[in-house]
Amino acid sequence: MPPPPGRFTRLMARSPRWLAPVAVLGCLAAATGYVTIANPTESTADAPPTCLLKLTTGLDCPGCGGTRAFWYMIHGDLPAAARHHALFIFAVPFLVYVYVAWVGKQVFGKSLPKLRVTPAMVGVLLSAWLAFSILRNLPWTPFTWFYV
Repeated sequence: MPPPPGRFTRLMARSPRWLAPVAVLGCLAAATGYVTIANPTESTADAPPTCLLKLTTGLDCPGCGGTRAFWYMIHGDLPAAARHHALFIFAVPFLVYVYVAWVGKQVFGKSLPKLRVTPAMVGVLLSAWLAFSILRNLPWTPFTWFYV
């Protein structure tokens, strides 16, 4: 016999369907506000918060440049955003679509066509991310263009 539901489970069962999408949107708004105020494009490499891998090794991690790419993206400079993290910029339209589809289903009960993600597509994305992470750390031209 399963244990009785706890307080959190009962609270989530009674919460309105629109609460989770609004909470996610609030988190995104808070992140956007922080990035806008902090302006990561003008900070030094050791300014908090920093990437521990880059601080200790000098290498760009797979996510390095994502915050700066987001800053450039919200300011409308897509070439600069892609220079800082091309895969992040590639992924944003898909993430927006997934969020809009989830909101449509949760709040309005309407379904958008589902994105069909096959294991091969996931493998290609992860391989591209790995290749991007390696290439951006090579100290030779033309790979130095990816170094942020």
